Order: sequence, then structure tokens, then C-alpha cells
Amino acid sequence: MNILEEIASLQWLEITDLQNLDRKEFDRFGLGEADEKQIPGTQAVETYSKLRVLGKPGVGKTTFLQYLAIGCNQNAFAANQVPIFITLRNFAQESKITNEFSLLNYIRQEFITSGISDPSVIETLLNAGRVLLLLDGMDEVLNQQSNAILNEIRRFSEKYHKNRFVATCRTAAQKLRLRGFTDVEIAPFTLEQIRAFAQKWFMVFSKTSQKDGQAQSVQFIQKLELDENWEFRQLVVTPLFLHLACWVFHGKGKFPTKRTDFYKEGLDLLLGKWDEARGVERDDVYRGFLLSQKLKLFSQIAAATFEQGQYFFEQRIVEQYIGDYIDNLSNVPMDAEELQIESEAALKSIEAQHGLLAERARGIFSFSYLAFLEYFTARKIVASHNLEAFGQALFGLVSHITDPHWREIFLLTATILRSADSLVLLMKQQVDTLVAQDAYLQEFLTWASQKSRSIPTQSKDATLRAFYLALSRTPHIASHFALASSLDQGMFLDAALDDLLIECAIDGSQSFAHIHACGDAMSNILGIVLDVGLHKSLQ
Repeated sequence: MNILEEIASLQWLEITDLQNLDRKEFDRFGLGEADEKQIPGTQAVETYSKLRVLGKPGVGKTTFLQYLAIGCNQNAFAANQVPIFITLRNFAQESKITNEFSLLNYIRQEFITSGISDPSVIETLLNAGRVLLLLDGMDEVLNQQSNAILNEIRRFSEKYHKNRFVATCRTAAQKLRLRGFTDVEIAPFTLEQIRAFAQKWFMVFSKTSQKDGQAQSVQFIQKLELDENWEFRQLVVTPLFLHLACWVFHGKGKFPTKRTDFYKEGLDLLLGKWDEARGVERDDVYRGFLLSQKLKLFSQIAAATFEQGQYFFEQRIVEQYIGDYIDNLSNVPMDAEELQIESEAALKSIEAQHGLLAERARGIFSFSYLAFLEYFTARKIVASHNLEAFGQALFGLVSHITDPHWREIFLLTATILRSADSLVLLMKQQVDTLVAQDAYLQEFLTWASQKSRSIPTQSKDATLRAFYLALSRTPHIASHFALASSLDQGMFLDAALDDLLIECAIDGSQSFAHIHACGDAMSNILGIVLDVGLHKSLQ
């Protein structure tokens, strides 16, 4: 693990500083720039005697503490100390039963369970500063117990200050302050770390041989680095999503053709399965929402903000969206103050439990991944409650057909729809409408159509129109090709094209002479198009 010593969500920034971020910069904001100095996790533990490690859900906080414990036991790290790993959730549950919040007594009991019955051993170690105390999951303690747990950690760490302490907590719950502790944040995986993780993952999970596992890990990385899988690369910078990506690839030998399926799997993990698998019980504020209601809420927030071109939004704005949704769900009308309190609590729960909404700077929120913002926006379009609303949603989408920011929304919507025919037809109509309003394009298309009909050939008019349109748009052939209807050279080009089409129509694909004739005809076309005089005329 690498560590970032500067925590983005504690910065003071204006929302205008963030709105102009490039699409590819969105996910990295708040996770550390690629060239920002990162230090190894073990170095951070050696530097600070009291350290609190923050991170999103599934970023590897628990695994990092387990790694420290194993390394310490193997003398690879802090060799003169004894690691003691405590899951704070279990400590809180035990303390509730005994009605005593005492870390010392809890550790004594753990020692007895491990076969060390002498009660003086632990105090001897603590007084000598020989303990590495690892406290996992501050955010997993229920609210009514959190103050008592925090007070006990403060008291214990001050009394036995010679020892080394490392606690973990989700970034969203960082407001649970620990006096004397230094806060750092787990950095996203680098490409080298992704490669190392994938190699180990496939070696372990391969059912045949280590050699096959090694080969599959190489394939995984090669395909992950393709341009078409850019969105996957933005997600797999955390162990949770990287594990999911490896698992999917291991089963299919490729990434899913429908990225929406991968996003759905990831959201299922974040919206419940992750806490369920680890036995974590969260507070009541947000627990009452069904999965379908959570998805609907996120879809509404995503669609409303994306439509306004806002990747980032102020806290009060997102609380208003949440408040409107809660108000619509409630059978009993709520007054404004009560609704405000509920909205604030729900936002805190969403941020702490799922990490889907993240505070990127003080009071400024966004979806933690652009992929999820776009997925939820597309989902809102598809999930319109009736046919009329669905039609309006599609009309609204195609109105953005010339906006590159909406490209992914078009692709995701088409993927989620059972049939994308209606969307594609609307896109065609929108393009036709735009073209009809442009005098230059109308003149250009008329020229291409006339040229295609002026050549006597068996080829379809559409094929010839495509040739002329492509010729006008291909930079390496004719970067300044424009309307050529009034040029003398145009007839030479037509004749050369005619020669080529005649040669292509002859069924002589096995004949060297035929191939040579086709080559000559194409050379004549290129010679005419690339002629300096023609270039000047076209300009």
C-alpha cells in the first residue's frame, strides 16, 4: 500500500475550481495526482507513532493492518514489537455485554484465549513500549457507542504512549477525531501495483497450474490497458473492484461486453454485500431504504446534476435532492427542519457506508467514480415510469447528440435498453434535423449525391456517395478537400474513379495483372488528389 499525507476532503476549494476538470481527471481528484508523492504504508507507520489510516470502502484498510501484523510477526517490520489486532466492532459488542469499555481487559482476554494465561505479560509489554496495536474499523462502531470507544482509545494511547498505534477508518467518518493521531489516506493503486495484484490473484485462483495463472494475468493486463477499457482502469484502482474485475475475467477470459453488467455487480457489492459479508451493522438512518429505493435516489441525483453539467455539487444541493426524495417516500408530511436533519443524516450514511458520494473538498461532493455517475444517469433515462415519460427522456438525451460529455450516456443507455431501435431512430432524426439547418452541409451533400449519379457503374449510389464523403474527410489524403463541383480537375478524378470501379467489378481476384490494374487506378486517384495544383485550387 502507498499512503497520501494530504487529505483532499480537508481542503478549502470553490466549486468553480472543480467544474472544469477534464473527464479523465475526475476520478483521480481527491485520490492524489499520478505524480504526487506517495510513501509506502510501512514508512508512514514508522514515521508516526500514532497513525489513523483513512480510505474508501474496499480500498484495503483491514488487509493493510493484517499485512502489518504478519510482517511484524515475521520480523520484516517493527521486529521488536508484538502486534495485537483488534476489530473495534467486536470490542464494542463485547464491551456492551460487560458494560466496561476497557482495551486492557479485552486484550488480556484475547491473550488468555491464545494460551497466554499470565495477566502481567501484556502490561509488561505495554510499559516497555513493545506493542504494535492495530485498531480496525472505527467507522463500523454504532453511533451510540462511538464516543465511549474513542474516549477509551484516547485514554489508552496516552497512558501507554511508548507503543505504536495504527487505526483505520473510512474517509467519510474522519470527523470522529482522535487526539494525538496523524491522519493519512490510502492512495489508489498504481499500474505497477495493479499488475502485481493481478499476477498474484491469477496464480492463486488458477485451477490448473501456476503457469496458466501467469499467462492469464498477462492477458488481463494487456486487455486492461487497451483504450476501450479506460473506464475499467478508473475503477480497478481499489482492491475491491480489482478483485471483481479479476474474477469476471477469470470466468470469461475477457471483460464484459456490457459494462453495465460490471457496474451492476460493483454496485451490489457497495450497496450491501460488502458490509453483510463482514458482519457490519450500520445505524438506522439509512438502513430502512430498500435496494431499489437507493438505486432510484442515486439515479435522480445523477441525472439532475449531469443534465446541468455538474460533476461536482455543493452539500446543500445534494441534501435538497435527498430531502425531496425522502419527502416523496414519507406517508406523513415532514416539516422543513425535520427534513433537513434527515437529509444531512442520510448523506453522512451514504458517504460512510457506500462511498458512492464522496466529499472531494470541504462542503463539495461528487460521485466517487465518473462511471457510476454516468451509469445512474443512463439508468434514470431507461427507468422512466411510463411510455410518455420514457419518450420524453429519450428526446432529452438525443438533444445532446453533439455534446462529447454525453457520449458514454448514449452508449450506456443503448446497452441497458432491451431494444435500442427507438433510440437509434431518434438519433438519426436529430442528425437529419441538424443537417437540414446547415446550408453548407446541404450544398456539400447535394454535390456528393450528384457526383455519385454522374458515374456510369453498377455500384450503388450510396457506395459512391460514401467514397466522396470519405475523401473529403480523410486528412492524410486531402486535408483541405472541400466542394469540388466547379473544378476542372474534378472530371479527371471522376474518370480515375471510374477506371478503378471498372477494375473492381471484374472477377479476377486471383490474377496478379488484375490486382496491378486496380493498384494503378488507385494510384491515379491519389496522384490527382495529392497534386499541389489541386490542393491550391481546393483551398
